[in-house]
Amino acid sequence: MHVDLIYVFFFKPKPKISASRRLFLKTKLLKKAMTMLENDKQVRKDERERTLTERVPELQLSNLSMQDLQNLCKELHQKIDVADEERYDINSKVMKNEIEIRDLSQKIFELKGKMKRPNLKRVRVSADAMLGALLGAKVKESVDFKANLKTVKKEEEKKEEVTDWRKNVDAMSGMEGRKKLFDAGQ
Repeated sequence: MHVDLIYVFFFKPKPKISASRRLFLKTKLLKKAMTMLENDKQVRKDERERTLTERVPELQLSNLSMQDLQNLCKELHQKIDVADEERYDINSKVMKNEIEIRDLSQKIFELKGKMKRPNLKRVRVSADAMLGALLGAKVKESVDFKANLKTVKKEEEKKEEVTDWRKNVDAMSGMEGRKKLFDAGQ
């Protein structure tokens, strides 16, 4: 059996019927399908006419009084209302089913559309090459990134000189000391 599978897989057998015979059979099948389709259409048309004659009998309006005509109109209006209610119900069901079908087909599309992302390889690229790839031929000269950076100078902390505390107390006493504190605060 395994050998037969290999034979069928590698060596396609010749068709048992010729191309002209196959074409003849296709045309016959198409003609038969056309006649069946026409017959089906005729059957549907006859069925429609039969159901219409069943459900809606012909109106006999001759020899009817005014009261009978009014009653007939009321009956027809009631039947129209019932038919409209059924049509509305069926239409709402159809719309609900269409929305559900659309949602399900969208889910199917999303499930089929998901592919595994390939593992990305690390590529070493210089800044000039990256800018060239991103901006195209606009960048011809190399760009110095460090030139646009702000320079920040670190401020050194002021170290207070260690002095004799007694001199400081003498200097701050009296009005002169308070004036110095006031000036230092501003």
